[in-house]
Amino acid sequence: MNPAEPLHLRLPATSANLGPGFDALGLAMSLFLEIEASVSADFHIEASGRSPELVARLEDNLILETYRSLAPAGPPLHLKIQNEIPLGMGCGSSAAALLAGVHLANRFGRLNLSPQEVLEEACVREGHPDNVAACFHGGLTVSSMQGREVTTATFGQNLAWRLLLALPPASLATSEARALLPGSYSRADAVENIQATALLVSAFALNRPELLRQGTRDRLHQPYRSAACPLLPALLPLAGTDGIYSVTLSGAGPSVLLLADPAASSAELIASIRHTTGNPELEVVETTIFAPNAEQFNPAW
Repeated sequence: MNPAEPLHLRLPATSANLGPGFDALGLAMSLFLEIEASVSADFHIEASGRSPELVARLEDNLILETYRSLAPAGPPLHLKIQNEIPLGMGCGSSAAALLAGVHLANRFGRLNLSPQEVLEEACVREGHPDNVAACFHGGLTVSSMQGREVTTATFGQNLAWRLLLALPPASLATSEARALLPGSYSRADAVENIQATALLVSAFALNRPELLRQGTRDRLHQPYRSAACPLLPALLPLAGTDGIYSVTLSGAGPSVLLLADPAASSAELIASIRHTTGNPELEVVETTIFAPNAEQFNPAW
């Protein structure tokens, strides 16, 4: 493809961990960072959607920082960005931005990276593969990173489960959320998380949502982040009740992801979430699992 031609990217939000799958599992959601990029005389961003004032910044912008660091001789770009991904909420905004920056550098900087190399570059920059791999592949993606080598497996793309994101008004930096975690864990905690992760993966692979309540048990990160993410302890009692399969932090929080029965009433689910938190104005975003295809996702190799 001609590097001078515009590039269109549509990168999904992601929810990592899903309880026990710490730094290993990510779920792609049908909320998008959509970018139309073209060569320009200087750098310019037109932004709409969520947090446009932050997305449109030319400085302290992860997309442009990634592009410039990988392709310092690359041309200036004009970016039209439509953003649906909540920022600082544990919804994979940095993973989408990193992948966008690598894609842009690959095209306009003529790096000739393979798809796998694009994925691995973004994962190295993120420091862990869970969000980036899910953003790249869609569905529920299991990932492992050894050095720069990233191995993935993806499934669950066609599950009709409803996803509900409960978004608090204030964000939480991932670095702050990681600082809350202990340096080591007991064998009992590790074993319980291994068992829960096995159930969680089985639930997605076999379309068995009845496994999700037990499959989302976690003893490695959620107990330590609850004080900074008060929506989680408030909403955890809903897991396994009234059409709600599971309740987990979305990534490092502070937002909470609820997986729910697609046959349940959206209005009733959202009302239950708001009633349980005692906040009738709580923002709850309804979405689905993202399954990329040629029309939906164009990494433009």
